[in-house]
Amino acid sequence: MRILQPLLILLACAGCASQARLRPFETDGCSLFLNGTSEHKNLWLNCCKKHDHKYWMGGTKAERLKADLDLRACVAAVGQPEVSSLMLKGTRVGGTPYLPTRFRWGYGWPYLRGYKRLTDGEKKLIAESQRP
Repeated sequence: MRILQPLLILLACAGCASQARLRPFETDGCSLFLNGTSEHKNLWLNCCKKHDHKYWMGGTKAERLKADLDLRACVAAVGQPEVSSLMLKGTRVGGTPYLPTRFRWGYGWPYLRGYKRLTDGEKKLIAESQRP
Protein backbone atom coordinates (compact mmCIF):
# COMPACT_ATOMS: atom_id res chain seq x y z
CA MET A 1 0.00 0.00 0.00
CA ARG A 2 2.91 2.37 0.69
CA ILE A 3 4.10 2.00 -2.90
CA LEU A 4 0.62 2.48 -4.34
CA GLN A 5 -0.07 5.79 -2.59
CA PRO A 6 2.81 7.79 -4.15
CA LEU A 7 2.00 6.29 -7.55
CA LEU A 8 -1.63 7.43 -7.30
CA ILE A 9 -0.54 10.91 -6.24
CA LEU A 10 1.89 11.09 -9.17
CA LEU A 11 -0.81 10.00 -11.62
CA ALA A 12 -3.25 12.54 -10.20
CA CYS A 13 -0.70 15.33 -10.58
CA ALA A 14 0.13 14.27 -14.13
CA GLY A 15 -3.55 14.54 -15.01
CA CYS A 16 -3.70 18.04 -13.55
CA ALA A 17 -0.67 19.15 -15.53
CA SER A 18 -2.10 17.90 -18.81
CA GLN A 19 -5.24 19.99 -18.31
CA ALA A 20 -3.16 23.15 -18.12
CA ARG A 21 -1.81 22.71 -21.66
CA LEU A 22 -3.93 24.76 -24.02
CA ARG A 23 -2.91 25.01 -27.65
CA PRO A 24 -3.35 28.40 -29.33
CA PHE A 25 -6.69 28.86 -31.05
CA GLU A 26 -6.72 27.89 -34.72
CA THR A 27 -9.60 27.61 -37.12
CA ASP A 28 -9.86 25.88 -40.47
CA GLY A 29 -13.18 27.53 -41.24
CA CYS A 30 -15.96 25.06 -41.89
CA SER A 31 -14.05 21.82 -41.28
CA LEU A 32 -14.46 19.42 -44.22
CA PHE A 33 -17.32 21.57 -45.53
CA LEU A 34 -17.76 24.59 -47.78
CA ASN A 35 -17.44 28.08 -46.27
CA GLY A 36 -20.24 29.40 -48.46
CA THR A 37 -22.01 29.10 -51.78
CA SER A 38 -20.50 29.31 -55.26
CA GLU A 39 -21.74 32.92 -55.48
CA HIS A 40 -20.72 33.90 -51.93
CA LYS A 41 -17.63 31.83 -51.09
CA ASN A 42 -17.50 32.82 -47.39
CA LEU A 43 -21.22 33.29 -46.68
CA TRP A 44 -21.28 31.36 -43.39
CA LEU A 45 -17.54 31.35 -42.61
CA ASN A 46 -17.95 33.65 -39.60
CA CYS A 47 -20.51 31.19 -38.19
CA CYS A 48 -17.93 28.41 -38.49
CA LYS A 49 -15.20 30.50 -36.86
CA LYS A 50 -17.41 31.18 -33.83
CA HIS A 51 -18.28 27.48 -33.72
CA ASP A 52 -14.61 26.50 -33.94
CA HIS A 53 -13.80 28.78 -31.01
CA LYS A 54 -16.41 27.02 -28.87
CA TYR A 55 -15.08 23.61 -29.99
CA TRP A 56 -11.50 24.67 -29.21
CA MET A 57 -12.53 25.53 -25.63
CA GLY A 58 -14.61 22.41 -25.11
CA GLY A 59 -16.73 21.82 -22.04
CA THR A 60 -19.77 19.76 -21.23
CA LYS A 61 -22.00 17.71 -23.52
CA ALA A 62 -24.75 20.32 -23.12
CA GLU A 63 -22.34 23.10 -24.12
CA ARG A 64 -21.42 21.18 -27.26
CA LEU A 65 -25.07 20.75 -28.21
CA LYS A 66 -25.63 24.49 -27.71
CA ALA A 67 -22.58 25.30 -29.88
CA ASP A 68 -23.93 23.06 -32.65
CA LEU A 69 -27.42 24.55 -32.41
CA ASP A 70 -25.92 28.06 -32.47
CA LEU A 71 -24.06 27.13 -35.67
CA ARG A 72 -27.28 25.91 -37.25
CA ALA A 73 -29.08 29.13 -36.26
CA CYS A 74 -26.25 31.31 -37.59
CA VAL A 75 -26.11 29.58 -40.97
CA ALA A 76 -29.91 29.66 -41.24
CA ALA A 77 -29.82 33.40 -40.46
CA VAL A 78 -27.66 34.05 -43.56
CA GLY A 79 -30.41 32.45 -45.65
CA GLN A 80 -29.30 28.81 -45.74
CA PRO A 81 -31.71 26.74 -43.60
CA GLU A 82 -31.16 23.54 -45.59
CA VAL A 83 -27.38 23.86 -45.35
CA SER A 84 -27.66 24.63 -41.62
CA SER A 85 -29.54 21.38 -40.99
CA LEU A 86 -26.92 19.42 -42.92
CA MET A 87 -24.13 21.11 -40.96
CA LEU A 88 -25.84 20.28 -37.67
CA LYS A 89 -25.94 16.61 -38.58
CA GLY A 90 -22.27 16.68 -39.58
CA THR A 91 -21.11 18.38 -36.40
CA ARG A 92 -23.12 16.04 -34.20
CA VAL A 93 -21.43 13.01 -35.79
CA GLY A 94 -17.96 14.32 -36.60
CA GLY A 95 -17.36 16.63 -33.64
CA THR A 96 -17.26 13.99 -30.94
CA PRO A 97 -14.39 14.47 -28.47
CA TYR A 98 -13.48 10.80 -28.78
CA LEU A 99 -12.09 10.92 -32.33
CA PRO A 100 -8.49 12.17 -32.73
CA THR A 101 -9.42 14.87 -35.24
CA ARG A 102 -8.18 18.45 -35.41
CA PHE A 103 -11.80 19.67 -35.10
CA ARG A 104 -13.08 17.50 -32.23
CA TRP A 105 -14.86 18.99 -29.22
CA GLY A 106 -12.20 20.45 -26.92
CA TYR A 107 -9.42 20.34 -29.54
CA GLY A 108 -7.48 23.03 -27.70
CA TRP A 109 -6.79 20.55 -24.90
CA PRO A 110 -4.92 17.25 -24.99
CA TYR A 111 -6.76 14.36 -26.66
CA LEU A 112 -9.25 12.32 -24.60
CA ARG A 113 -10.39 15.19 -22.42
CA GLY A 114 -13.95 14.24 -23.34
CA TYR A 115 -16.85 16.22 -21.96
CA LYS A 116 -15.68 18.09 -18.92
CA ARG A 117 -16.74 21.38 -17.36
CA LEU A 118 -14.04 24.03 -17.66
CA THR A 119 -12.41 24.89 -14.35
CA ASP A 120 -11.80 28.48 -13.27
CA GLY A 121 -8.11 27.97 -14.01
CA GLU A 122 -8.87 26.71 -17.53
CA LYS A 123 -11.20 29.64 -18.15
CA LYS A 124 -8.37 31.93 -17.08
CA LEU A 125 -6.00 30.24 -19.57
CA ILE A 126 -8.57 30.71 -22.32
CA ALA A 127 -9.03 34.40 -21.47
CA GLU A 128 -5.27 34.98 -21.29
CA SER A 129 -4.73 33.30 -24.65
CA GLN A 130 -7.10 35.77 -26.30
CA ARG A 131 -5.28 38.89 -25.15
CA PRO A 132 -3.22 40.66 -27.82
